Amino acid sequence: MKPIRILFNTLAMLAATASGAFAAETVKVYSSSMLVLAFVGFLALVVIIQLIPAILTLIGSLKGIAKNEEDDSVMAKIKAGR
Repeated sequence: MKPIRILFNTLAMLAATASGAFAAETVKVYSSSMLVLAFVGFLALVVIIQLIPAILTLIGSLKGIAKNEEDDSVMAKIKAGR
């Protein structure tokens, strides 16, 4: 049992010290120009502008569903009173 434990500890130490060899080079992380940033920002703006009407439509639909349920409950009360 002890040789297996020694082998496991040796492999663990080897893996821990060798992990730096597998790391990516991070010397040059970001090299985009200002034009690329402006284009990405424009695309983000288009996406946000497209989301605004979708959110407003969703809110309107939820209000309509809630109003419809409220109308149904009022009609049920009226029918129950007859």
